[in-house]
Amino acid sequence: MKKLKLTLALLAGLAVASVASTALADDSKAVTITGTMVCGKCTLHETEKCQNVVQVPEDGKTVNYYLVQNDTSKAEHGAVCHGDSEKVTVTGTVTEADGKKTLTPSKIEVQK
Repeated sequence: MKKLKLTLALLAGLAVASVASTALADDSKAVTITGTMVCGKCTLHETEKCQNVVQVPEDGKTVNYYLVQNDTSKAEHGAVCHGDSEKVTVTGTVTEADGKKTLTPSKIEVQK
C-alpha cells in the first residue's frame, strides 16, 4: 500500500512538472514584432485567400510573418486589403516551417 501511494505521488509530481514546463515553453515563444502589415493576396500575390502578412526588416532583409486567420487577425484585415498597408506592432507566437514564418496573433496595435 505504501508503494502504491508513493508511486501515485511520484506520478502526480511528474504531471505537475510537465504542465509547468509546457507553460514556460509556450511563454518563451511569445514575440512582439513591428512592421508593415499588408494583404498576402492583394498586395504580395503569395496567398490564395486574403491573409494579413507583417513585413519586418531583419538583418538587411524583409522577413514576412504570415498571420494565422483568427479573430484578432480578421478584425484588422479590412484596413490592408486591396493594396493598402499599415504600420503595426503584433504580439503572438511564431512557428516556422519550410522557411516560412507563421505568427498566431494575440494582439495587433496599429501605429499612428
